[in-house]
Amino acid sequence: MPMRDERIAAFWSWWAENRPRLDAMLDAGDETGLAEALAPAVAAIDERLAWEIEPGKAAGQALVVTSAGAPDLRPLAHRWVRAAPPADERWEFHPSRQPHPNAMELRIQVGGREFAFDQIVLGMRIPPGKPRLDLVVYHPIYPDLDDETRTESALLALDWILGEDEVARWIGDITAASFEPLDPVPVVHLPAVVAGLAQEHDEPRWVALEGRTPAGGKVTATARFPLRPVDFPLFDQHITVALPYREADADGLPTGASAEALDVFELELAAALPDDQALPAVQINADRVREIHIYADPDAGVADRIRELVKGWRQGRAKVEVESDPGWLSISHFLN
Repeated sequence: MPMRDERIAAFWSWWAENRPRLDAMLDAGDETGLAEALAPAVAAIDERLAWEIEPGKAAGQALVVTSAGAPDLRPLAHRWVRAAPPADERWEFHPSRQPHPNAMELRIQVGGREFAFDQIVLGMRIPPGKPRLDLVVYHPIYPDLDDETRTESALLALDWILGEDEVARWIGDITAASFEPLDPVPVVHLPAVVAGLAQEHDEPRWVALEGRTPAGGKVTATARFPLRPVDFPLFDQHITVALPYREADADGLPTGASAEALDVFELELAAALPDDQALPAVQINADRVREIHIYADPDAGVADRIRELVKGWRQGRAKVEVESDPGWLSISHFLN
């Protein structure tokens, strides 16, 4: 069993053993005791993970163990929740901050000042061709706060208003400003604006791209759009398939029998990769080679299936490379 899974299993064993004590502290309102118990248990999985106790959706409380926006930790948080016991009337479990049911009524202390969520206003902009919303966040106390404190409070507020995963999906640049933006929009309208943006992009599609190699050759690519790791949190294994082909035009792009062979391989690949196990994300053609970039759940045995599949490639020596890439850094310039 991988060390990662051992740490997760150890947490849930600890949880089962200590739950009566945790419940008693919860009943007594002993927040300090809960923190002293939970903090080291979560840190034993990975010290970079954050945790919170929030109001539950169906249960009384939710235990949230989150990557706090770090893409490389998101798969770990989702594997933690996948191993969780069934929710009951008291506890449910989430791998990211959920929208707070009464977000507009929240008031917290930030920099020694009251930070009322319903006093936040926003400047909004959708960059051309991007399925994201850039935000300028302003609150009346922001002129008295430093940049770091402003930014931390803005991120926390957005997570509790939209939910952490929705922020990762639909929010682009976030600027916590010390001055009110032009044409400010009350934050209460943000969920509706994001819902409208999501509706515009409810069905993924493929987009075609062109460029040049460093030597001046032509490159063509197709990429899924939108393409975001948050939509596939368990797919942290990057598999690159390189297929050389014989028949090409003057730009080194596939033609004739080679183009047909590549089409057949794509169909075979799609049949071998269930949607819940892997995602073909990007395809690149250049210099008589097609590269296919696939992200997969490393526990699903996808890489071995692909290695078997490429044994049937007859246009040259195919290569399969496998690496861990939870942040999808290898295709970062295609992410949107």
